[in-house]
Formats: sequence, structure tokens, C-alpha cells
Amino acid sequence: MLRKEDQQKIEQFLEDYRALKPTRYSYADIKRVTGNFSDKLGQGGYGTVYRGKLSNEEVSVAVKVHNNSKGDGEDFINEVGTIGQIHHVNVVRLVGYCADGLRRVLVYEFLPNHSLEKFTSSKNDANLLGLQKLHDIALGIAKGIEYLHQGCEQRILHFDIKPHNILLDHNFNPKISDFGQAKLCSKEQSAVTMTAARSTMGYIAPEVFSRNFGKVSYQSDVCSFGMVLLEMVGAMKNIIVGDQDKKRSLLSRMDLQQIGKR
Repeated sequence: MLRKEDQQKIEQFLEDYRALKPTRYSYADIKRVTGNFSDKLGQGGYGTVYRGKLSNEEVSVAVKVHNNSKGDGEDFINEVGTIGQIHHVNVVRLVGYCADGLRRVLVYEFLPNHSLEKFTSSKNDANLLGLQKLHDIALGIAKGIEYLHQGCEQRILHFDIKPHNILLDHNFNPKISDFGQAKLCSKEQSAVTMTAARSTMGYIAPEVFSRNFGKVSYQSDVCSFGMVLLEMVGAMKNIIVGDQDKKRSLLSRMDLQQIGKR
């Protein structure tokens, strides 16, 4: 028979576990949290992000409202199915979600210092952080990726590691975000099958867009992380648009060919 203190311990664990799991909100809840979508933080092809505040506590949240006309909901399922089940200091926390017909919304912890992209786009912004803080950010990203690859029950391949998806908290601690391109696989699996190229130009691993460079695996995230490091050290955008609007990255075509020969 369980002792009273053991029962209390179990109840406390269950309560803590329930609190960690993402909450399902109604669309009416989302409108209330965001003040009827009054504080817009940003907008992109995926949808729009608003700042909100939970009614039961003085905690700010970032509310991402998916574009109804984009995609088949796979990105939304990926987010809830991966980030909703994991907890790490260097991975953004999914507070809750809303799935109401075509309305798909994700609620994250609010991170006030925006993304790493803000500080890698120019040398002036990078200098605001300093070398030690850049080192700490790089180490935090590496720990987050290691957790996704080795610390979860199933390995999580992110497939879109880039400065825009590295958010910074009030102490500039990095948190990996945006798991819409993520894929799960067992830790014993040496390669994964992909029906279409994932990731972003300039950060995408060579093998993801061309099978001539080898198999797609968790190491694809490592390659993307390497490109982020290059951008952090150089304090310049990885993607450069030329005179004829042709995009090129820090890795030239020749560089990729040399990688493929190794």
C-alpha cells in the first residue's frame, strides 16, 4: 500500500506532467488571448504571429495563426507531434494549439529578443552581442540539436536549422523553433526517405536536394548548423542576391562538388 507522501508525490508528478503538455484552445480563447489579434509581431508565407497574454497568469505568448490557404496541415501536425512532446532549455516551448475547422493556431512561449537572424545580418548587430555571447548561443544551439537527435525517444530531424528559426530569450539563450519540416526516425535508422527537398536555400545540406551527395540523415541538420556558424562568425547573410536576382550562398557550386567527392 502506498504511503501518503508517495501518493502525494505521484499526484504532484501527474499535475506537473499535465501542465507541461500543450493545451488545446478554442478559437474564441485565441481571440481573447491576443486581444482580438491587436498586437501583430510579424508575417510570412506561413501566416501571421501575434503577441498575446494568458488570462490565468501574467505570461506573454507568441501566437502563430497559420495561413488557411497554405498547405494541407502537415506542418501543423509536425509541430504539435514533435515539439509538443519534448522539453529542453534550448527548444522553444509549445504552450498550446487550436484546430478549429480550417483555423490552425500554435501558441508558443514569448521570446523578447527576436531571432538570431537579427544579429547575423550585419556586423554592427553582431557586435552588440560580443564574442562570448555568440559562443554561448552557438553552444546552446548545438545542445538543442544534440537533444533532438539523441535525447528523445525517437530521433527528431529538424531540416530547417537557420538563424531565423533560432529564437532568443531575455538572456539571449537560444531556442530552436519551427518544426514544420521535422521528421521522426528511430535512432538505429542510418538514413531517411524524403519525397521532397526540405530546408531553406543557403542552409540546406547538399544531400537533401541531390542524392549525388549521399544519404539524408540527422547529419543534414549538422550541415545546416555549420552554415549558421559561418554566418555568425562572418556577420553576413548566407544568401546573397546578385544583380540579376540570382541567389547564391556561402557555399559555392564548386564547394558542394568537393563535398560530394569526400
